[in-house]
Amino acid sequence: MDELRTTLFSSIFSRALQQLLTDALQPGERVLWQGQPDGVARMMMWRALWWIGFPWLLVTGIAISRGWVGQSATPLLMVGITMVAGPFVMWLHDLQTLFAITNRRALIVRTAWGRQTVSATRFEDMDKTLELADTGRGAGHLNFASGRSTRSPDTDYTGRYGFRCVRNPADVGDILERARRRTA
Repeated sequence: MDELRTTLFSSIFSRALQQLLTDALQPGERVLWQGQPDGVARMMMWRALWWIGFPWLLVTGIAISRGWVGQSATPLLMVGITMVAGPFVMWLHDLQTLFAITNRRALIVRTAWGRQTVSATRFEDMDKTLELADTGRGAGHLNFASGRSTRSPDTDYTGRYGFRCVRNPADVGDILERARRRTA
């Protein structure tokens, strides 16, 4: 799995991510930590789609070959392909994401699908207590703000916002806590 984490895609996306991060820094601001989401861990969280998608495609292929479906073959195939491709699309999205903790704020930098975004949360806008949620495989979510729009890919269904599927979330949380204490 480590080979998936260090792919050609990763190096291609990292240049653009680093440049966007550099451009987003304010004068005197310095990066204390940076890392990417563990795309493989997120992909494995959604692997249930493969358990549905591959049999779906197999049954659809049999139905097409026997002439059981006519014009409905294309939508049936598209549903199966979407289920199989979904975890890979999430992995590619994570390769285009960079998390950073600076001496002033937490940043989520993204160049996904040609759209560059920087989402910053100042320390004073964060919750008093950080929240960790284990997702397995050494990864987890580090939530540091609440009440955010659930439309963000970095927010869960309750509005908790933070680094999604980050490796070693407890260690990253310690770095964030130390940075917040230094500015308090």
